[in-house]
Amino acid sequence: MNTFGQTLTLTTFGESHGPAIGGIIDGLPAGIAVDRQLVAVFMARRRPGASALVSGRAETDRVEILSGISDDGRSLGTPIGFIIPNTDSRPRDYDNLKDVFRPNHADFTYQMKYGLRDHRGGGRASARETAVRVAAAAIVYPLLLKEGITVGARLETVGGRPASEAEEVIKAAREAGDSVGGTVSCTITGLPPGIGEPIFDKLQARLAYAMLGIPAVKGFEYGDGFAASAMHGSEHADIFTREDGRTVTRTNHSGGIQGGISNGMPVTMRVAFKPTPSIARPLETVDKEGNHTTVMTEGRHDPCVALRGVPVVQAMAILTVADLLLQQRKQ
Repeated sequence: MNTFGQTLTLTTFGESHGPAIGGIIDGLPAGIAVDRQLVAVFMARRRPGASALVSGRAETDRVEILSGISDDGRSLGTPIGFIIPNTDSRPRDYDNLKDVFRPNHADFTYQMKYGLRDHRGGGRASARETAVRVAAAAIVYPLLLKEGITVGARLETVGGRPASEAEEVIKAAREAGDSVGGTVSCTITGLPPGIGEPIFDKLQARLAYAMLGIPAVKGFEYGDGFAASAMHGSEHADIFTREDGRTVTRTNHSGGIQGGISNGMPVTMRVAFKPTPSIARPLETVDKEGNHTTVMTEGRHDPCVALRGVPVVQAMAILTVADLLLQQRKQ
């Protein structure tokens, strides 16, 4: 499945070390002012090679919009097609992975599903594909901003330690040829009450689907999440009150969602990323013939994918909310 969304859809294509990756956005209403500078800002936040803490792959991540945007920068209501050229691919770095399966990666499962796989950086399974999602979200974001809806994400922890210690933790992992995981928090503000469906298409279910579709994500929670399981009902209750002519809650344990529908409070969530499976240490594995061997991943990889996962979490939240907002309007 390479298409995300129902009313507003994004279809992505391309491999990590192919000529380009790209996407097609369909369902964005006509007349939305697309901010190319905003697109550049979004891409810069996710771009590899930007610091010593991320992959050394030096991509420009320049988005080339091919269709669906007028000369004065407004959406035409037709499919918006765009590509992001891969300008610094090094497929030969992965020659040693052609016949072996990296632990905790998609090598084995892709081979079992398709009977073959693109071993060059993981092909479609690579986090490189998420650049398309970030570009799409930047194109769509003005739709939400026009409605007073904002989406923000930030790094919360790295290797179980606060984000303020991220540089120290990541550098230590990289020097040891290892990697670390992390968590990213995301908040949606300005979302009006009534967004989301009550049974099988709950707002939190759609957000979970979006977040768990990000490479390396292992967990999702909203509001108090798992901490709610240790609370009493009296502690967890969000008491209703009136403020500036609106019905609001004094606390936000529910994370802005009740009964699967937004209640007008900020929607809050946390996303957990696993340690990068590609590390510069020899690991035991098997090859395509089932023979025991070892593998050590060469090439350029993030010692902590959560760091560049921040704009990806933000992007998927933007695409999810935009899709649900347009779906609500259709109803």
